[in-house]
This record gives sequence, structure tokens and C-alpha cells, in this order.
Amino acid sequence: MFQIIGIVVLFGCVFGSFIMSGGNIGVVLGALPFEMLTIAGAAIAALLTANSVPVLKSLGGGMGKVFKGAKWKATDYRDLLSLLFLLTKTMKSKGVIALESHIETPKESSIFSRYPRIMQDHFAVDFICDTLRMMTMNLEDPHQVEDAMENQLEKHHHEALEAPHALTSTADALPALGIVAAVLGVIKTMGAITEPPAVLGEMIGSALVGTFLGVFLAYGLVGPMAARMAAVIEEDGAFYKIIQSVLVAHLHGNAAQISVEIGRGNVPSGAQPSFLELEEALSAIPPEGAPAA
Repeated sequence: MFQIIGIVVLFGCVFGSFIMSGGNIGVVLGALPFEMLTIAGAAIAALLTANSVPVLKSLGGGMGKVFKGAKWKATDYRDLLSLLFLLTKTMKSKGVIALESHIETPKESSIFSRYPRIMQDHFAVDFICDTLRMMTMNLEDPHQVEDAMENQLEKHHHEALEAPHALTSTADALPALGIVAAVLGVIKTMGAITEPPAVLGEMIGSALVGTFLGVFLAYGLVGPMAARMAAVIEEDGAFYKIIQSVLVAHLHGNAAQISVEIGRGNVPSGAQPSFLELEEALSAIPPEGAPAA
């Protein structure tokens, strides 16, 4: 919502001040289609040349993050802690054998099925199941497991940030592409040097629209959108760090309740459930075998 407001304010203030100061908006609008074709076309071509198909696909999906914000809400963090509580409690009380059916086929698991939002995130489910699978294979050194989880998180985070990095590179290139459009306009003007000053003035003004658009798009629109996309990805990444902190705490021999409390402390402040809220959520979990809500 704030992103839409910001874009409206951006266009309103920039073009509004130009009109209010006596500027001829007709010159800008007349040159806009041709300058945009040069600048945007060159920017898209550079984006296609510099990036792989997976990055371009994630960039398309990432644009939704700019306006929707973080994927995970406060209820999702509470559900994640509840899910991890059930898994670690089952492992402690019933042993690794009781856990195997849940981590081998999570789609059929009575534990995972309670939390459909988390089930939709393949990385979160795989991250939990792969780590628990390592534990069932007698890899019980907390430091080794923590290192393995950290490597997975770094890989996932690096790949997720490729899209905003590509958009940032495009924003950095836009001012130069604006100059390219302006130079082409100047070349066109020099080819009509015999025209009257009034005509030449309008042609030079049209050429300068290219420089304006390149800088305007880079610092007013594309750059901020890239920064917003990266910030949302960083915020969403905290969700997976909770998984790491809870499972590592479990490997250190803590009770399930203590492990999820350690995880709760790492939840971002805006989404962090209170101790009592988490306690109520854990108490409300139906007994094993009861149908999911």
C-alpha cells in the first residue's frame, strides 16, 4: 500500500512542480514514447543478456513482493513454532522411528498437515525434513548440524537475492541509457541545424527528456523497488532461521518447550508472539490422531 502511495507522490511532485513552474508538459509527453522505447528497450535487453532464465523468472515473481510485503505473518511464525514443538516432542518422547513417517512423506503427515501455509513452502518443509533426517542417521553433533543448516540457508538466501541484484544493476544502468537516448536526440537535432531556433529548441528539449527519464526511473522508481524487494527477502529469510535455532537447541538436549522458546526469541519483533500467546497455541494443539483444524 505504501509503495503505491510513494509512486503516486513521486509522479505528482515531480511532474506537478514542473507544470506549476510553467514548464511545457507537452514537450515531455511528445518525446516520452520514443525516449521510453530507447531506454526501457535497452534496459530490458541488458537484463535479458545478463541474467539466466531462473533469475528472470524469480524477478517476475519478486515484483509482487514489492507491493505485497513479507510472505510470513505473525500467525505463520506461531504455527512454525507449534510445528517444530510437535516434531521435537515426538522425537524426544517416541524416538526417531516414530518421526520417520512424518519426514519421509510430509504431505501425508498428521503433524505437517495441521499447517497448510507452511506446507506450501517447499524449502521450509525440505529444510525441516532434511535436517531431521540427518538426526535420525545419528548425526547428533549440534555444531555439524548447525554448519550444514547454515550452508543451506546461505545457498537459498544467495539465490533469492539474485533477482533484486539484477534489478539494482538495471537501475544503475538507466542514467547511462538515458544519456544514450539524449545523444541520439542531439544527433537528430544536428541533422536539422538549418531549422529555425524555435524548432531546434523543441528538438533539444525532447532530447533532454531522455536524460531526465534515465535518472528519474533509476533513482525514483527502479532503484527503490530493488531495495524493497531485497528487504522483503531478508525479512522472509528470518522464518528459516527460526527452524535452525529450534532444531539446534533440540540437539543440545533441551526439552521441546525450551527449544521453541529459544526460537521464539529470534522471531522478528513485529511478528513475535508473546510467551503467553505461544503457550496458548501449544496448549490448543489437538492430541495425536485428532483431525487437523
